[in-house]
Amino acid sequence: MGKQRAVEIAVGAFMASGLVALFFLAMQVSNLSAAGSGDGYALQARFQNVGSLKVRAPVSMAGVRVGRVESIGFDQDTYEAVVTLRIEPQYDKIPEDTFANIFTAGLLGEQYIGLDPGGSDVYLAEGDALAHTQSALVLEQIIGQFLFKQAGEGGLE
Repeated sequence: MGKQRAVEIAVGAFMASGLVALFFLAMQVSNLSAAGSGDGYALQARFQNVGSLKVRAPVSMAGVRVGRVESIGFDQDTYEAVVTLRIEPQYDKIPEDTFANIFTAGLLGEQYIGLDPGGSDVYLAEGDALAHTQSALVLEQIIGQFLFKQAGEGGLE
C-alpha cells in the first residue's frame, strides 16, 4: 500500500507541475505576463484603420520589441484611431520622423506596430506624436479591389 501511495503522490505532483507550466506558457503567448509594467514613456500615433490591433500588442523596431500598445481610442473630430504606445525607457533615442506601420505576424494574424526610424537628430519624448503612420491592410478591402479591377477589365466572367 505504501508504494502505491508514493506513486499516486508522484503522479499528482507531476500533473500539478504540468498545469503550472501550461499556465505560464499561456501567459507568455497571450502577452499578459508583461501587462501593467507602466515603465517608459508614452507616444501617440493616429491611424485611419487599426484592423484587429489589440492593447498589449508588441511595438518593435528592427525586429526587437521596444514597447507595447497601451491603449486604443477613437477621435470623433478627425475620425481616426488614436493609439498610445508605451516605449521602454532604454529606447529613448527614437527619431521624431519615425514611421509607424501596422503589420501582421504569424499564421493567426496577430497584429503589431513596427517602427521605421527616420534620420532626424531630434528624438521623441513623453507625450509626443508620431507624424507618419500607415494603417493596417484589411484583407477584405484588398480582395474587393482586386475583384473590382478584374471585373472592370472583363477578366471575370
